[in-house]
Amino acid sequence: MRQGIHPEYGPVVFRDRAANYAFLTRSTMTSEKTIEWEDGNTYPVVDVEISDVSHPFYTGTARVLDTAGRVERFERRYGRKG
Repeated sequence: MRQGIHPEYGPVVFRDRAANYAFLTRSTMTSEKTIEWEDGNTYPVVDVEISDVSHPFYTGTARVLDTAGRVERFERRYGRKG
């Protein structure tokens, strides 16, 4: 790797405000805001709108769309090809 062209890679806390959940990981993202973590150290914190804790796909609350009904309604309205 070339020196001096890559951003700093260090510990960052990502906080999901909707689910009141935070996790510590490493990233190149930075923030002016900081948080004191469970280990007593202070880390930059990045607020995110959604994470695996609050995402409908991972929580099992995702809605399944009735695609078959939509296709049939389209075919009734505009006719079938063929």
